[in-house]
Amino acid sequence: MSLLLLAAVALSNLSVVFAATTNNDAAVAELGRGINAYNARDFNGAIAHLQAARTAVRLADYVAYHLAYSQLLTGDADAALGTLKAYRAKPIDSSPLTGKISLLYARALLDKHAPDLTTQALNVLQTDYKLLPQPDGDFALGLTYEAQGEQPQAALSYERVFYTYPNTDLAAQSWTAMERLRMALGKDFPAAPPRQQLDRASKWLEAKEYAKGRQEFATLAGTLSGPEKDEAKLGVGVADYLTGDAPVAFHYLKDLHPGRSETDAQRLYYLTEAARRVGDDTEMMEAVKGLEERYPQSPWRLKALVTAGNRYLGTNERDKYGPLFKAAFETFPADNTTAYCHWKIAWDAYLAGQPDRIALLREQVERYPDDSRAGTALYFLGRLSESDDKFGEARAYYERLSAQFPHYFYAVLGRQRLTGKVAVAAVDDDASMWLAGIEWPAHRDYSATAPNAATEQRIERARLLTAAGLPDVAEAEIRFGAKTETEQPQLLALELAESADTPFRALRIMKSLSGDYLSLPLENASLKFWQKLFPLPYKNEVFENARAHGLDPFYVAGLIRQESEFNPGAKSRASAYGLMQLLPATGRMLGRKEGMRAVPASLLLNPAVSIRLGTEYLRGQLDSWEGDWFRTLAAYNAGPGRVHQWLNWANFREPIEFVESIPFTETREYVQAVLRNADMYRELYSGKHALEPEPRPKATTPLQLANLMKAPVPYQQAPAAKKTPVAAKRVVVSHTVTAHPAAARTATPKKAIADKSAAQKKHDPA
Repeated sequence: MSLLLLAAVALSNLSVVFAATTNNDAAVAELGRGINAYNARDFNGAIAHLQAARTAVRLADYVAYHLAYSQLLTGDADAALGTLKAYRAKPIDSSPLTGKISLLYARALLDKHAPDLTTQALNVLQTDYKLLPQPDGDFALGLTYEAQGEQPQAALSYERVFYTYPNTDLAAQSWTAMERLRMALGKDFPAAPPRQQLDRASKWLEAKEYAKGRQEFATLAGTLSGPEKDEAKLGVGVADYLTGDAPVAFHYLKDLHPGRSETDAQRLYYLTEAARRVGDDTEMMEAVKGLEERYPQSPWRLKALVTAGNRYLGTNERDKYGPLFKAAFETFPADNTTAYCHWKIAWDAYLAGQPDRIALLREQVERYPDDSRAGTALYFLGRLSESDDKFGEARAYYERLSAQFPHYFYAVLGRQRLTGKVAVAAVDDDASMWLAGIEWPAHRDYSATAPNAATEQRIERARLLTAAGLPDVAEAEIRFGAKTETEQPQLLALELAESADTPFRALRIMKSLSGDYLSLPLENASLKFWQKLFPLPYKNEVFENARAHGLDPFYVAGLIRQESEFNPGAKSRASAYGLMQLLPATGRMLGRKEGMRAVPASLLLNPAVSIRLGTEYLRGQLDSWEGDWFRTLAAYNAGPGRVHQWLNWANFREPIEFVESIPFTETREYVQAVLRNADMYRELYSGKHALEPEPRPKATTPLQLANLMKAPVPYQQAPAAKKTPVAAKRVVVSHTVTAHPAAARTATPKKAIADKSAAQKKHDPA
């Protein structure tokens, strides 16, 4: 064959490929237009566009579903059936529309009003029942049974919709159908059992429609009898409590006396909660005692024990919360939620230097290896081993901690302790054998960067949907795939995150699809995966303002991630604004110090302004706490008053003991998260991954210095008006940053800090 002929053949093949690609692009575009027309209820227009989209074979399910639905809604059931039959003969594997297409097919069959087709519709609905979207599936079953003359079965289907999905349009339609069948069947109508009626009222509470739930419970209390009547009466009190009216709920529940049952156990639990809210400790403990005497194994007793324990934890009354938490984990050893209760006992033993502290820490690991507090226990086991000069034992604990909980706060601390004598010591055999006997949860492997066939198909479909101008549909496609066992959620998360319009949105997507990524070893996922989870937008502003105020930029980034997830438009319930969540009053005060004439609240939504003023605010707080990041972050979250109170609870030998003793879970985890975030940012954006030259060397970071503290010197807050002499700062300020040149200036006024504290939402321990 001549070169000229070969060139002609090649050109011809390219033309075919180009034409196919162009045709596919046109079909995808028509799909987008068709679905948009469908959503606009222009069904004739949708049909025209979707007919032209039939060659988009990769998206045949979307074409078939919307085309058939449009045909059905324009009265052409035959065309709809033809479209659906053709698709069902060659369906798309793992389509998110499978259940919807089965439901639509049954509806199209039903619309023909032919007995044999009605029977076929019923068979489709019954065969594919688990795939059907609800409550649409049950409503369609009701229609089909009714068309077949099976009225009692139809009534049962409508009842499932009405009682299980009360907050839907189909619930109202089902009630109309039920009334129609009630008239037709008379005494043969299958009335809903009391359990189903009570469940409907409970569904309203789950939907936070407390007034509707209360009304239905009150109605049922007047119509039901026996134990169900008691349960309905209880529901009224529960609704009052959930509404926020604790005093009314307290008196109502106290005067309610159901028979000996789980309903009474539930009443005692809510009485415990209501009594706690109104500040009546005597009644609270009476309710807890009643549960112990009458329902010792009820799960409601466990909940009440935790509630009462948290009440006393918040006031540091160890003699009161200790027995409650101990009863919880001893009575309910199989319940993993008691990991929290067991830890409080183990932690108090550690702080007090009790003889059983090592046994309790080990028991924490043995009982709850899949709970992150097992990692906390490993860290403090290592600290005890170090204090006894058992460096090989400490090394075993720290290495297992780092391997099992790699990105949790205590793993960061553990790795920092793998130096000096600990690093060179031979790993202790006994500790290794004990650790090897623990049933640790397996880590996922997200290291693959190339998609498998199923994931590749999912990504291709999502991209085509995006190209069709259907980004929301594309996202739903990706999220459906992430739940499928044969696909790779990390690659689907990255695909969706890449299409996000902001780093904040990308971060939210990654967090929602990546599970417990903090337990994932760094090497088990790609750098891109981690940098999407720990993004660093506005890096110039972060680095420049952090350095200008003598702050570690990675700590600033860690704080922003925790405060706003890098959403510049973030606004909290306490009316804090922007990336660094500043109150308007604080913004105005800081703005004046920075020479800004006016700082309206809206200006705090500007990233550059938020970072500029936020770093000034953070510097001021850090100075007011003598450079202590741990206390600064705790005060940033819970307010300085609470921090002063907590510091007086014990003679903390090191700052980590203070952090772990913070009674509010939100605040404790906030401090740990910011510092953990900073470690991740340093890992991902410094060294070979640096976005810009390394920051100039600073003083040892707070986490490193905190771990160097070995002397059992109390960790307390120095009086605010008294400066600690330089010679005395080895312990009190050894977890500080380099003093900022402006530190001699007036620190952020305490009133501004107190304002933020006052605006914080109410905290509860744990």
